[in-house]
Amino acid sequence: MGLHARPAAMLVQTVTGYKSTVKILKNDFEVDAKSITGIMTLAAGHGTKLKFVVDGPDENEVLDAIENLFTRMKD
Repeated sequence: MGLHARPAAMLVQTVTGYKSTVKILKNDFEVDAKSITGIMTLAAGHGTKLKFVVDGPDENEVLDAIENLFTRMKD
């Protein structure tokens, strides 16, 4: 039905350690990636395209960490 609790929690844990703000966009809906509740409301099922918007001093590191997380979850 969507991004399940465990992967959502892994994403929150990954981005919470950074200072940058991290938003996830699905169509016109935006949530805070540091909020598990927000992520769960996306109902982002398999194959859903998401856009991550990161703003802050460590934005490149955040994007690398998110990419690494999704790569590990895919394998």
